[in-house]
Amino acid sequence: MRTTLTLDDDNAVRVERLRKERDIGLKDVVNDVIRRGLDALEAPSRPRPRQMPGPADLGALLFPSMKEALAALDEAGDGRKLVHP
Repeated sequence: MRTTLTLDDDNAVRVERLRKERDIGLKDVVNDVIRRGLDALEAPSRPRPRQMPGPADLGALLFPSMKEALAALDEAGDGRKLVHP
């Protein structure tokens, strides 16, 4: 099929570079690029592997023990005693 194709400047540069590297015609480069692009678009998508987040530094402990943390809550709270087993 014969048609007119207008390429964006950045794509034209890349196509021309491929044409020179492979020492082939413009038609061959354009057809190869289109074929590969269509193959990639039509291929079934593979599920991405789940990535677990890495460890995060949460800073220094404000209270070295649960007992001290509960005591601080008692002071700032509504007067009810909090108990740690």
